[in-house]
Amino acid sequence: MSKVLDELVKLLALERIEENLFRGQSQDLGWGTVYGGQVLGQALSAAVQTVPAERHVHSLHAYFLRTGDVTKPVVYEVDRIRDGGSFTTRRVVAIQSGKAIFNMAASFQIDEEGFEHQSDMPSVPRPETLATEQERARPHLERLPKLLQPRAINERPFEHRPIDPEEDPFAPPARAARRMTWLRTVARLPDDPALHRYLLAYASDHGLITTALLPHGVTWLTPGMQVASLDHVMHFHQPFRVDEWLLYVLDSPTAHGARGLARGLVYTEDGRLVATVTQEGLLRRRTGGSAR
Repeated sequence: MSKVLDELVKLLALERIEENLFRGQSQDLGWGTVYGGQVLGQALSAAVQTVPAERHVHSLHAYFLRTGDVTKPVVYEVDRIRDGGSFTTRRVVAIQSGKAIFNMAASFQIDEEGFEHQSDMPSVPRPETLATEQERARPHLERLPKLLQPRAINERPFEHRPIDPEEDPFAPPARAARRMTWLRTVARLPDDPALHRYLLAYASDHGLITTALLPHGVTWLTPGMQVASLDHVMHFHQPFRVDEWLLYVLDSPTAHGARGLARGLVYTEDGRLVATVTQEGLLRRRTGGSAR
């Protein structure tokens, strides 16, 4: 396993400090606040550790309440709401400095047989024919904020290969609110279904809400833009591996009232729909004084 991926797996593993109480360290990715996917993945990891192994998460509903401080650890308190015959429900609250910064409800289910159908995967180029995000970022490196420059080109735990045409991140053309990318971890992982699910939760926050900016010709790098995740919903439909190529198909059906809605479908390379993601986010042009 690569060093950066091993660090991420350890970051999401958490330290058990008491019954139903876990502690996770924070990671600074260059923008000064905790990445939402980190808290999402750690919260799911905490919930998983209180659920029998034969029950797998099928849905989670989460709210980002406050920005996280990258200099402090995050404590996760798990409430064992219900253990039924087929389903298990957990509630998780993430805490820093005595205040809740995030909460999540997650539902787990035993494996069962049932009806099956799905939306078809779009026809797209093969991942090996596409440039990585790092390769795309290199021509624009000197224009990025200094703290973000190493992150833009260094190895990451996930490899992303965008499908959409390359564009200037500082002056993009307005276009339809749709993007697609291939993703997978940079190395092989253990055969632990729960690990693959909370790593996908971590990765699913990447580039999601910014899809709602595409019709407006701005990005999160545009001066004056305030972009933040407000909530995150995931449904896990079938088993998958995040160390094998997954196609992430994103779109945004609407933006209004300084909020945007984004959706994502996650497919395996052979066309199975394995997860669905929805997120609402804050999209605000700061004119001074406004606060979340």
